[in-house]
Amino acid sequence: MSARSDASANLRQSVIRQQCVVLHLPTVGSQCVPLAEQAERERQPYLGYLEALFAAELEDRERRAIDRRIKEAHLPRVKTLDEFDFRQAPTVSPTRLSELAEGGYIERAEPVVFIGDSGTGKTHLLTALCVAACRQRRRVRFTTAAALVNELVEARQQLQLRRVLARWARYDVIAIDEVGYVPLAELGAEFLFQVISDRAEHAAVLLTTNLPFSEWTQVIPNARLCKALLDRITDRAHIIETGSDSYRFRRTLELRGRHSRSKATNGVIPESAQSTEKGSPPGTPVLKRDDYDDNGGSAASAVIPTANKEDLLSIPD
Repeated sequence: MSARSDASANLRQSVIRQQCVVLHLPTVGSQCVPLAEQAERERQPYLGYLEALFAAELEDRERRAIDRRIKEAHLPRVKTLDEFDFRQAPTVSPTRLSELAEGGYIERAEPVVFIGDSGTGKTHLLTALCVAACRQRRRVRFTTAAALVNELVEARQQLQLRRVLARWARYDVIAIDEVGYVPLAELGAEFLFQVISDRAEHAAVLLTTNLPFSEWTQVIPNARLCKALLDRITDRAHIIETGSDSYRFRRTLELRGRHSRSKATNGVIPESAQSTEKGSPPGTPVLKRDDYDDNGGSAASAVIPTANKEDLLSIPD
C-alpha cells in the first residue's frame, strides 16, 4: 500500500511539474513539494500554502528579471555602492550617492556627471547607479563614448542610423563612460550631441569625464557644438567631483609597502640580498630598483600633489 501511495504521489508531482512548464511557473514546479511538506508539518491552511508558493514564484521571477536587466546593460563589471570605499574619495558624499541610487533623477530626467582624474572611482560609481536602476526594473545601457560613436558611424554606413538611434532612445538610463579620453571627429561629436540632445528633459543620462568642462574643446573642436552639448549636459545636472588623487595608484603603493615590510620583518634575508656596500652592516637589505622612482627618490615621492583645477562649470564661448 505504501509503495502504491508513493508511486501515486510521484505521478502527481510529475504532472504538476509538466503543467508548471506549460504555465511558465518554474519556481512553483520546484517548490510545490517542499512547501507542501512544510505546510503539513506546520498545519498551515490551504490558502497559506498557496500564498507561500506564489510568493516564492514572484520572488524568483523578480530576481531573474533583475539579473536579465543587469546582463542587458552590458556593464563591464557589476559593482555597487556598498563596495565603494568612500574613505578613499573624501570629495564624494555617500548621502548624495544614496539619494541618487533611489532613482529620483530618472523620474525627473536629470543628468548625472562624474568628473575626476583616472583611478578616482568614476566608473565604479557610474556602474553602481546602473545596478541600482536595474534593480528598480529600469532598462539601462552602459557604453563608452568611443564605442557609442563607432556604433553610430557604422550604422550610418549601413543605412541603419535611424533604427539604432531609436533603440538607444528606448532605454530609461544610458551611461556613457570615458567622455574626454579620446578626441572625437566632427561626425562623432555630432552623433554624441544627437543622442544626448534627444534625451534632454525626457530620459536620464549618466556620464564620466576626466576633463573640466572648460577643456572639452580638446575633444570636441567645434566650439559651437561643444557649447550646445554642455548646455544640455549641465542643465539640472548632478555634478559630482571625484578628485584627482588616483585610488588605484595609492593602492599599488600600499601593497608594495606592505610587501616590502613583510620581507624586512618576517622573511629571511637571502645571502644575495645582503648589502655589500662599504660601511653597511651585515644583514642590511638592498632596495630593489622597483622601490625607487626614475628620479632616484622613494616610491612615495612619486605621488603628485593635487593641483588646483579651473572652475569645472565654466563653459567655453
